[in-house]
Amino acid sequence: MSERETMEYDVIVVGAGPAGLSFAIRLKQLKPETTVCVIEKASTVGAQILSGAVIEPQPLDELLPGWRDNPPPICVAAGEDEFWLLNKTGGRKIMVPPGMKNHGNFIVSLGAMCAWLAPQAEALGVDVFPGFAAADTIYNEDGAVAGVSIGDMGVARDGSHKPGYTEGIDIKAKVTVLAEGARGSLTKQLVQRFKLDADSDPQGYSIGIKELWQLPAGRVTPGKIVHSFGWPADSHTYGGSFLYHLEGDQVALGYVSGLDYSDPNYQPWEAFQQWKNHPMMQPLLDGGTILSAGARAIVTGGYQSLPKVEMPGALLIGDTAGLLNVPKVKGTHQAIRSGMLAAEHLANNDLNAAGFDATLRGSVVMAELKKVRNIKPAFKKGLWFGMLNAAWETVTGGASPWTLKNKPDWSSLHKLGAQEEPKRDYLPRTLPPRDRLAGVYFAATEHDEDQPIHLHVADTSICVTTCAEEYGNPCTRFCPASVYEIVDDTAGKRLQINAANCVHCKTCDIKDPYQIITWVTPEGGSGPNYQNM
Repeated sequence: MSERETMEYDVIVVGAGPAGLSFAIRLKQLKPETTVCVIEKASTVGAQILSGAVIEPQPLDELLPGWRDNPPPICVAAGEDEFWLLNKTGGRKIMVPPGMKNHGNFIVSLGAMCAWLAPQAEALGVDVFPGFAAADTIYNEDGAVAGVSIGDMGVARDGSHKPGYTEGIDIKAKVTVLAEGARGSLTKQLVQRFKLDADSDPQGYSIGIKELWQLPAGRVTPGKIVHSFGWPADSHTYGGSFLYHLEGDQVALGYVSGLDYSDPNYQPWEAFQQWKNHPMMQPLLDGGTILSAGARAIVTGGYQSLPKVEMPGALLIGDTAGLLNVPKVKGTHQAIRSGMLAAEHLANNDLNAAGFDATLRGSVVMAELKKVRNIKPAFKKGLWFGMLNAAWETVTGGASPWTLKNKPDWSSLHKLGAQEEPKRDYLPRTLPPRDRLAGVYFAATEHDEDQPIHLHVADTSICVTTCAEEYGNPCTRFCPASVYEIVDDTAGKRLQINAANCVHCKTCDIKDPYQIITWVTPEGGSGPNYQNM
């Protein structure tokens, strides 16, 4: 076996999202002599970032005080807020919850914002390497994290080396900062290895599915922000929409479904398409065209699901740690703030990760999560209980003497026939895309077909036997990109994995009821190539 090439840095950051880039910028501001490298699995920075997104600007003001004079390419000051409770034929406008008021905030494309942040990190001397997928973690002899291994390029599906084969390199560092976003593949291994979740509830997630539309002139009010809940979700499924009006006659829109849903027949992608065809939405979009589309898991466990965020040689920041504020539907300000906190901690402690967990827990980041910790879990008891509880928690500022518990999302799925199926009062759809495969086209996702499948199913026989009987193969419905298919051919029934469709949302890794699907990084540069998402 050949000796892999090694690069050495003081700090390596896995993931060029808002947390990772903010961390790198802040550390270089404080300790310019520190060598910092940021690796990103996407082909370019921002190409696999997908978020609403409305951001609170205060952490960015602290990080880059002059940023408003040179804002990211898509940056629209928030205007009027609307909040709607929908039924199948209409809806009623209700009071905007205090946490969702956006005066002073900005609508951005988070992908474009990260592409704007990266050169600012590079100008400070940070090495940013897109197209490099961290496939594994390296450890020292004492068991501490010592860096990451970059995956090989040019490996065929059968494991043989293709003509363009290039061996990956090892990047070693005194500290490894994991900023992989929700359900990071290395983070998942490290949480298990170091038992980082021993004292916290299981993490919870939602899936957000988003499209960017170009509309006929005159329909868009730049800065307008509309959220809705209710239809098409039934009263026991956590779901809601966002609609953000941009400049240039464009709108960003999407639908979020809690992955703690219980009905095995629920289809998050179909719920999104239904919402678009609602009588209040359809006239806005009719005659428009889709520019880009995609999906991503969102981390929604909150305060009680926060794992320990430090381990020997490494720490977790941003969505990898689980810092999103669910009632606000915002995580970017938390990601930036946690990145800055981690940089300040390392700068003050001679690049030692020890003590960062206490630093984060004692910060405004955690104080914000603690206040809203009971809002999302209460919706498990139904929509109306959840709304009443949200009002109570908001009025008391989260001062309830209790903390509701979170269960793993996969455990909430009922077996077929175990409960009465909710009635899906769905509409005939007229807007594009016609199906999930047409939607995948707008994600511009690309994987070399001849590479090892990056979705590992531990035992595919379960799929055509136990899972088919108990749940009716929910992977064929919860995946927004039609990656999983049950094929019945001459060889009998089998699971077919269309890995080239994958948009890296991680839903399968989270929601599979047998927990036998493991998402690993494909070849660097593979995956979706989002434009302005």
